[in-house]
Amino acid sequence: QARSNRVTAYAIHRVTRLDLTVVPWRWPFAEARRDEIDAHFTELRRATPQLWNGQVLLARNPRFADGCFSAQYFETDFASFLAWRDWGFPDAAVFNGFGMGALRGSDGAFVLGEMAAHTANAGKIYFPAGTPDRNDVKDGRVDIDGSVAREVEEETGLTASDYRAVDYWDCVMAGPLVALMRVLNSTLTGKALQNRIEANLAAQPEPELSAIHLVRAHGDLTPAIPAYMVAYLEKQLRNE
Repeated sequence: QARSNRVTAYAIHRVTRLDLTVVPWRWPFAEARRDEIDAHFTELRRATPQLWNGQVLLARNPRFADGCFSAQYFETDFASFLAWRDWGFPDAAVFNGFGMGALRGSDGAFVLGEMAAHTANAGKIYFPAGTPDRNDVKDGRVDIDGSVAREVEEETGLTASDYRAVDYWDCVMAGPLVALMRVLNSTLTGKALQNRIEANLAAQPEPELSAIHLVRAHGDLTPAIPAYMVAYLEKQLRNE
């Protein structure tokens, strides 16, 4: 995800439905490069011992049609995902399709979190998000709504009663990444949300976030915000 903040390479599609099925599939990249992947993960854990090689869901066959985004997800291990990411996404047929909660205060300020040093994306500034895993699967489909709600609560302490989700998704296409953005409107101002989340983080022994940032204008965008999020935020700010 280490790309410049140039926004011209990104496409944003608005949809009202997601159809994300889970289909068993053996990933050729993960099988062919197993030894290299394991060695890479061992090196990563030397620097960040908290990394855990659990199972995550990546996707194939993205399609937009009739206001719906569809894709087929498959399960793989976190080590394979990190190697694919760190080695420049060598399998172009696979993408990381993840939900993001675009938390927005009543004054229009967007609320972003800075990832803590012990995470795989230390120093990056995001909306609450996470690559989906088997906990997000319901009846053979990936429940991105549930994934977003879970990530928001885990990272910020906010629950679904603290915001109102809009009835559409903005799908930000960024090469090997598809960020499924959903605006979560709060009745609290951006500063009030920041204070509340910071109090929640202070009570945690090892919070996932190290700081909270507000984006109200173009000048609040920094290089620590990934370029696909800059593309999305630029569009949102233009529409304000």
